[in-house]
Amino acid sequence: MGIFNRKDTTDAGTRTAAAAVNPDLAALTGDYTIDPSHSTLGFVARHAMVTNVKGKFLDFSGSLHLDGSDPSASTASLDIKMDSIDTGSADRDGHLKSADFFKIDEFPVMTFRSTKAEALGGDDYRITGDLEILGTTRPITIDLEFNGAAKDPFGNERVGFEGKAEILRSEWGLTWNAALETGGVLVSDKIKLNFDISAIKNA
Repeated sequence: MGIFNRKDTTDAGTRTAAAAVNPDLAALTGDYTIDPSHSTLGFVARHAMVTNVKGKFLDFSGSLHLDGSDPSASTASLDIKMDSIDTGSADRDGHLKSADFFKIDEFPVMTFRSTKAEALGGDDYRITGDLEILGTTRPITIDLEFNGAAKDPFGNERVGFEGKAEILRSEWGLTWNAALETGGVLVSDKIKLNFDISAIKNA
């Protein structure tokens, strides 16, 4: 059961979708702060055409506004510090921070700001927003699944979401690559983004 439950109403023979508050989850409406110690912002890139390299960002902050009566009024924002990139290899991380890729001295932060939110039914949602990397802002769409809500032992009211998206890094100017003798390139243009978010309701 999702945060927002949609029902159909009939008016003069025309059925229209209307957002309705789920009485069990209406209390979730409010402002939330993302808990980075219990959240993961990850990515996957194809390497040498044969395997996947996974990475994540360790330092980020963000907020959510959830609206139980109008899903389209829900919002999300993220600020990610690029020097916190971690792929499990210090050499690779250093290359990613360099002028070949993220140029972190010039562009230390990557940001996301939502522009649209939709309830798709059940636990599924979709959020569209502007992703800024290297000073370039382009829209992305993230499919989300609501994982539930709980009160932790410290009295924090939490909500959880899992999300995924795909982007072409070249659209943000991330074009560095190297050709392989066997054909193809070292690093894929398509990058998969993975989100596992835990957020705490503000007092």
